[in-house]
Amino acid sequence: MVRMTQDDDLDGLVRRRVRALRVAQGWSLEDLAARTRMSQSTLSRIETGRRRLTLDQLAALARALDTTLDQLVERGASDVVSHPVHDASHGLLRWALRADPGTTVVRQRMVDPPPENPARMRAHPGHEWLVVLSGTALLLLGDQRYRMETHQAAEFPTMLPHAIGAVGGPCEVLGIFDRDARRGHQGRAGE
Repeated sequence: MVRMTQDDDLDGLVRRRVRALRVAQGWSLEDLAARTRMSQSTLSRIETGRRRLTLDQLAALARALDTTLDQLVERGASDVVSHPVHDASHGLLRWALRADPGTTVVRQRMVDPPPENPARMRAHPGHEWLVVLSGTALLLLGDQRYRMETHQAAEFPTMLPHAIGAVGGPCEVLGIFDRDARRGHQGRAGE
């Protein structure tokens, strides 16, 4: 009986990823060889497990395949389904994204309109993307006002003063915040 070690498992995972990325690009071994400056024979033996992978080869493969070493060797998460954290005091559901630990997804039900006073608008480093799940929202960005209906989305840098609220009744919004935008909004939690 052959026992598979953790290193063998990782090695096989990397080899499968290299082949999958090559095939997804529509590249032959010859195409990848030209991009990595490795021979077709070497690449074939790498993909089939007949040659040990070196760090130099991994780096060259990652560059050629437009990925990173981390992504090539990252082990799959055992939890495929993510469960939200409920923030009842602010009416939010939050999901952290494993693929980008700095990114957070937030679902929020809004009943109040955005603030009329421009001094209450926020500006901070970062980037946000949001989609209206139900109802109508009003997004204030600097001097601009955007009425957003169900299924409409907005993406904007959060260095612009911004605020969002409901129009004509409750609305639900799903927002995605990068690390900096999330930090800027965490300061609001106590308000």
